[in-house]
Amino acid sequence: MTFSVPVVVRGYELDTLGHLNQAVYLQYAEHARWELLRAAGIGGDKLISGGIGPVVLETNIKYRRELRGGDEVAVTCEFQWDGGKIFRIRQEMRKIDGTVAAEVEVVLGIMDLTARKLVTDPGERLRAIAEQPDLLGL
Repeated sequence: MTFSVPVVVRGYELDTLGHLNQAVYLQYAEHARWELLRAAGIGGDKLISGGIGPVVLETNIKYRRELRGGDEVAVTCEFQWDGGKIFRIRQEMRKIDGTVAAEVEVVLGIMDLTARKLVTDPGERLRAIAEQPDLLGL
């Protein structure tokens, strides 16, 4: 299932060339991932009380088209569960006209906050605390 969050590019996020600063793409992607967790019923307080937290291990961004101030984009998230300690979230930033501005692939794990190690089955740990695990592809 693909989840989407709308974002409008703000003027203070632009670089000297007048397009979205490259670091802000990371912020948009992370914002969408946290909104997805919240929509699935997994807020930060629930993660902390469960003794776990998501950790980003790798991020790859492909910039396709520039974003400028006032552009409206949908930032998508789609989980890919391969088994093991890690999983992927594929994301797109798509303008309202359908143009893909960026593609993001993130490799993540779920960390046990006491042991400071990745849990062996992150999907099961999230499924156990999610109110809507289908949003997570579970």
